[in-house]
Amino acid sequence: MPQIDFYSGASDKLLVACRLSEKVIQQAAKIMVYIPDSSLLNQLDKLLWTFSPISFIPHCHGDDKIANVTPVILISNSEEIQQIGSYEVLLNLHDEVPPVYDHFQRVIEIVENVPEDKKVARKRYRFYQEQGLSVHHYKLDQSQH
Repeated sequence: MPQIDFYSGASDKLLVACRLSEKVIQQAAKIMVYIPDSSLLNQLDKLLWTFSPISFIPHCHGDDKIANVTPVILISNSEEIQQIGSYEVLLNLHDEVPPVYDHFQRVIEIVENVPEDKKVARKRYRFYQEQGLSVHHYKLDQSQH
């Protein structure tokens, strides 16, 4: 059963996703980012290259030939999730609970500090609780926005 971690209060969801991805790979784990919105996917792809002037986050798209050996994979649809090898962490950047979330050791949810995002995040939070999963909540402070 996966551990579910909600990070709320984000002013920039994609920047928080970059920081959390970096932390996961520093722990020698692999992370899959589920982001069905192609515009946001492209923004995140570019941000992973540039968000830090002193580090690089190795990443690629799920359909890339090197996907199974890359620590950060960007996935845009549920079929790709099932075709990729073993990843410990799933970072969900979708409004709905990701498919096959239960195949991961940990699921990360980032909640932006806007009413609509909070509303859909509450639904996901309740869903995980109803499944009997361990759900943790972390409030981001100003330095993590």
